[in-house]
Parts: sequence; structure tokens; C-alpha cells
Amino acid sequence: MKKFRGTGVAVVTPFKNDLSIDFTAMGRVINHVIKGGINYIVAMGTTGEASTLTKDEKQALISYVIEAIDSRVPLVIGIGGNNTQEIINYIRQIDLDGVDGILSVAPYYNKPSQRGIFQHFKAIATCSPLPVIIYNVPGRTCCNISSDTCLELAHECENIIAVKEASGDMANIMRIIKGKPENFQVISGDDGMTIPIIAAGGSGVISVLANAFPAECSELVSHSLKYNFKSAREIHFRFMEMIELLFADGNPSGIKAMLSVMNLCQNNLRLPLVPVNRTVYSRIQKAIEEIK
Repeated sequence: MKKFRGTGVAVVTPFKNDLSIDFTAMGRVINHVIKGGINYIVAMGTTGEASTLTKDEKQALISYVIEAIDSRVPLVIGIGGNNTQEIINYIRQIDLDGVDGILSVAPYYNKPSQRGIFQHFKAIATCSPLPVIIYNVPGRTCCNISSDTCLELAHECENIIAVKEASGDMANIMRIIKGKPENFQVISGDDGMTIPIIAAGGSGVISVLANAFPAECSELVSHSLKYNFKSAREIHFRFMEMIELLFADGNPSGIKAMLSVMNLCQNNLRLPLVPVNRTVYSRIQKAIEEIK
């Protein structure tokens, strides 16, 4: 799926001081990343604090994001969880008109076997009217999608078109790239791993940093996909500290602090997440000043 090649951005969900969704700020972020040249948007993922949104809020957010994007770039929305049937029911009930794909995280907490993981994603793919990107992030889920399971899904489920890989396990990632069908994409889920994953045969990134610096992230990915790794490395090295600061006190706390410094949204998160500590915030302010 060429529409999911390049730079995707896992957009934040801005909140007002009363912690209701700040749709005006959402529009600013969307316009900012599209003007920066990103290729597609991922809403309601981990960075979008989807786990704290109600069903009504999710539908309202999807409707607003579709309107704000206005067909300028494709839209992927996060629909995942650890209750397979509930995910299926939600996909069947929600209005997906204007959405181009679904990102679904590996089921967390239950700690299923690889067979259970396979059946979970197969059931989702079977019911989904849209292409599915599976999301492997064992640091959050305690549930790793093995290369064998990923490849089995890629070969058996036509509707599963990509994996967002945030395991940090390059051996696992390279086994997937080696054995995958030609039209199956391997997408970096970690800003710090974008260059090596693309160098190994990956198709791009779903980036957190691109919320704040979409032009630079897009340029890095573009250079990497053209095998111009010297230029890509220069951008990466310039943003290395910024990437570290994204996760120094948790995600999306880091990126919301950055967006607050840049006056794109307020530095508000819903519990159990909280803003970054003062030391990290000060470091973020300084890093942004130096980048500019």
C-alpha cells in the first residue's frame, strides 16, 4: 500500500485545561504536520492517548480529523485492545467513512501465546473493511509478535498490509523483511530506529517527533528511502537529543511538552499520564531553541 509509505505521524490528542478535547488545537497540529510534508496521519494511537478516550469522544475525534485533513493525506486510526470480540464489535459499529486504514496494537496484559496472537489479528482482519497495520510494541504490551507469527499473518491475511515495529529487535525485524510478501510493509515505530529499518528494507516510520518537526522527519525518511544515508544521518544526529527527550519522562508527555513550547497545544494529559518534570521541560525548551 503506497499510501502508507514514507512518513506517518502519530498525532497527539490535545486537551483543554478542563481535559476536554481541544479540537481547535487538533486542527493546528494537523495543518502543521501536513504543511511539513508528512505522508499520512495516525490518530488515536498510543501518542493520541486513545486509552483515555470514551467511544463518543473517539467518534467525534475521527469525524473532526477527517474534516480537518480534507482528503490532503490518508488517515489511519488506532483500534486495538485485549478483548478481540470487543474490537470486532467496535469496528462493525463505528463509522469508518473517510478512514484509510486501521492500526491495531498487540493484545496487552492477557499475555496470549503466539497462536492466540495470530488468531486475534486474523479475526480483526477478517471483519475489517479497511487495511490493517499490526503494531508490535512489547515494551508496552509485554506481548511480542514473533517474526514467524508476523510472517504467517502477512502471508495468510490479505487485509493485513503492514507491521509497525517498535520492538527494537533488529534481528526479528530483518527476519520479517526477508520473508515478507512483496506488498507487505515494515514500518518503524521508533524515531531512533528509522534509518536502520529503512536501510534493511523498511518502508518508513510512524513518528512521534513529526508532531513537532514534520519537515525534518519527512526529509530524513525521503533521504533514507533514496539510500542517501549521509544526508539522513546528518538530520538524525541533529535530532538525537530531541528524540531522547521525547521519552525521558514518558510518551506522549515529551511530545506534548514540545508542542506546548511551540504554542501548538497546551501541555495537558489525562491521568494516569502527567506532564514531564521541570528538568525535562527545561531541557526540551533549550533543545528547541538550539534546533531553531
